[in-house]
Amino acid sequence: MVLSLFMSVLVSSLMVSSASNFYNDFDITWGDGRAKILNNGQLLTLSLDQASGSGFQSRNEYLFAKIDMQLKLVPGNSAGTVTAYYLKSNGSTWDEIDFEFLGNLSGDPYILHTNVFSQGKGNREQQFYLWFDPTADFHTYTILWNPQRIILSVDGTPIREFKNLESMGVPYPKNQPMRIYSSLWNADDWATRGGLVKTDWSKAPFTASYRNFKANACAWSNGVSSCGTSNSMTNSWLSEELDSTSHERLQWVRNNYMIYNYCTDANRFPQGFPPECNLS
Repeated sequence: MVLSLFMSVLVSSLMVSSASNFYNDFDITWGDGRAKILNNGQLLTLSLDQASGSGFQSRNEYLFAKIDMQLKLVPGNSAGTVTAYYLKSNGSTWDEIDFEFLGNLSGDPYILHTNVFSQGKGNREQQFYLWFDPTADFHTYTILWNPQRIILSVDGTPIREFKNLESMGVPYPKNQPMRIYSSLWNADDWATRGGLVKTDWSKAPFTASYRNFKANACAWSNGVSSCGTSNSMTNSWLSEELDSTSHERLQWVRNNYMIYNYCTDANRFPQGFPPECNLS
């Protein structure tokens, strides 16, 4: 009984569920002072100028997680800039789940670029316009990653679902712990209209802001994840799926705001679409 109670407490301690203080949860990894933690750890800003961008990463690694972050993107003429926010593992056969925000000329919408890598293979791009101005205020961008599916959401509205289809031969990220990363960098060779529009450095520095990070997650520590124990599987996000209302919202986004889907790009797949594309 005592051992059982101890194991329950241990599992609970491994399960991360907390609102963030950026000082505690993240390390600034590059940018030579261009990244700043402000407001007693409640706000983080990344900046980009002609000399350098900047970035940060989480101190924890996770094996399955539901991650919320509020972002306010670079305002005004952000052409050529990319704000990336993603989960990624190490190694040559890495897993990765991407949000990338491609800047644009003033008045033109940002493009939200998404991708899922498993065992080093991506090529699963879907792109969207947003139904609001992401530079005017903070909005919540959520990555849900559990053993059954990956769901990307914006302000609680799902925009993409990638299911575990290992039974169909589709690799799924499930064995490699991932860290949270974010960076603001110059990609004017491709980011805006295929590189036709370059970064206007007279508008620098460009700044993106972050707040209200929240992780419901299984932390990876000393080669062990709390998701590997049966007791930890009681957390609802570990089995979360889309209900009927969420499916309707997902379809609304796809019908009105999706601008690119690899599963409809026949030129890229002359031998046939990837297996996951054949599901309705």
